[in-house]
Amino acid sequence: MTDQDEAARALILARLAQSRAELRRLIDPPPREPDDGSGPGEQPSGGFPRSRTMQMLLSGRGMGVVSAIAAGLFIARPALALRLIRMLPAGTAARMLLARGISMLRARQERTP
Repeated sequence: MTDQDEAARALILARLAQSRAELRRLIDPPPREPDDGSGPGEQPSGGFPRSRTMQMLLSGRGMGVVSAIAAGLFIARPALALRLIRMLPAGTAARMLLARGISMLRARQERTP
């Protein structure tokens, strides 16, 4: 390799490192500090769920999307939907649905004067 090839390679590697750092900054932002606990849909950093995908799915809009997909699956292919439901751990799913329902009722009661 000549000096020109090595310089070009170093330039390419520097640009790659810069773009990787930029992507890392966009995809994995620094965790934000919880103010005073967190709101009903927000999880403190380090809490459950940690992945941004699961946080989105468990938020208000995400639950609507998941519900619409589940309803469509029940309508289109009920046998497949029932097989998928049998794969879920029943206790965990029921506990999650119960907690979600209770939190929605509390939020509704707080809104009504």
